[in-house]
Amino acid sequence: MTSQTFQFMLLSALGLAMLHAIWTDWRERVIENWLNLGIAVAAPLFWWATGLTLWPGVAFQLGLALLTLALFTALFAFGAMGGGDVKLLAALALWFPPIPFISLLVIMSIIGGVLTLVMYVRHKLSKSEEKLEIPYGIAIAAACLWTMYERYLNHFG
Repeated sequence: MTSQTFQFMLLSALGLAMLHAIWTDWRERVIENWLNLGIAVAAPLFWWATGLTLWPGVAFQLGLALLTLALFTALFAFGAMGGGDVKLLAALALWFPPIPFISLLVIMSIIGGVLTLVMYVRHKLSKSEEKLEIPYGIAIAAACLWTMYERYLNHFG
């Protein structure tokens, strides 16, 4: 098996994990810990397959993931995000270099804003008394899929 084939298999697994995250967050408003752990544990295989060096490559990816975890944990502490969303973002930070990861965050924000608007209107129209919960994992996973496409699959762009 070639390195490129292995990379494609790992990216395919990440894509399937994102589809699972979308499904479970929509249905249950939960992103399972085992899914986040699997994404994080698979990242070193991807580093190896892409030839990422220990210094500065792997060190930088770990730093990006820790920074992401710290920043989004603060949002979690204020009630702005769920814990599964924070862990998913930190796990994804292990997969993408800084510029593509920032792109993922921007795309996530745009999709999340649209999702929040749609959910808010839906909530108001249904005249529900329950607290509005936004399945933000959908925005995170969709942004990841978009970023994967742009970075690894769009050979014509």
